[in-house]
Amino acid sequence: MPYKIELINEKSFVIEEGQTLLQASLNAGVQHYHVCGGKAKCSTCRVVVHKGMDFLSPPNEKEIKLRELKHFPDNVRLACQTKVQGGDVIIQRIIKDDTDLDLYITGVHCDDRQGIGEEKELALMFLDIRDFTPFIEQHLPFDVIHIIRRLSILYNDVIESYNGKIVEFMGDGFYALFGLNESIEEAMNNAVKAGREIMDKVKELNKSYFEKFFEKEIVIGVGLHAGKVIVGESGIGNKSSLTAMGFPVNIAARLETATKELNNNFIVSEYVYGMLNEHKNSYEQKQINLKGVSEPFNVRLLGERFR
Repeated sequence: MPYKIELINEKSFVIEEGQTLLQASLNAGVQHYHVCGGKAKCSTCRVVVHKGMDFLSPPNEKEIKLRELKHFPDNVRLACQTKVQGGDVIIQRIIKDDTDLDLYITGVHCDDRQGIGEEKELALMFLDIRDFTPFIEQHLPFDVIHIIRRLSILYNDVIESYNGKIVEFMGDGFYALFGLNESIEEAMNNAVKAGREIMDKVKELNKSYFEKFFEKEIVIGVGLHAGKVIVGESGIGNKSSLTAMGFPVNIAARLETATKELNNNFIVSEYVYGMLNEHKNSYEQKQINLKGVSEPFNVRLLGERFR
């Protein structure tokens, strides 16, 4: 029985019973890379499966071996080994030209990590130190970097203990993700716990270290939101790193900035607050105007006043 294959941004064609995705693609006139001749050795024919995963034949021994070597995500299959059985499928080629070949297979920019971008709902946290510029201007470069390193270790240890991941340190702050390997509800609760623990540990460090040796109290602001973002590896070679992109990321960053306006060091969106396990309506609600958001945005103040 024939089934329909939609090759995203290219063409649609029919695949016959017993044909591989690669055979059907070539028969339809698609210049589908298969450097090894379809023997599951080069991985140039790989495709991302967007719909119909259950209609594909399970990976055979050859494909499993290459998948383990290249660390393919679950939604990436070898077209030369995969057949359709039971329904229509939507796929997308990865290697479309020689530059793609260089990026994923043969060039200096390729990497063993073969992550493919996906849409995923995540909790997004931004943190920044309040009024740190005067300290930078008044102290030696060594002192500034030393404090940032002490704080970065603290941040990272706490974030990782709650299953989060810091994807970028930005000056005196960071940007972290929660929910890569857990439900979004659990991710939001873990993110709030992490934010609170960071607040507590910074207070302790202020008393035992920063105020004692630098006459400085470190004050931080945290913004937290959640939503569907595109997440995956970016960069090239050993400089590749996890990143997330999308409007919810912008919202989280703007909530961190809004901590100054609202005079509260921990702000979360109403969406996040609604998913928390703790007692509802026990924290003050505010409406604020955010750049790029047409309607007033509801937030909850989980922290303390700066002054």
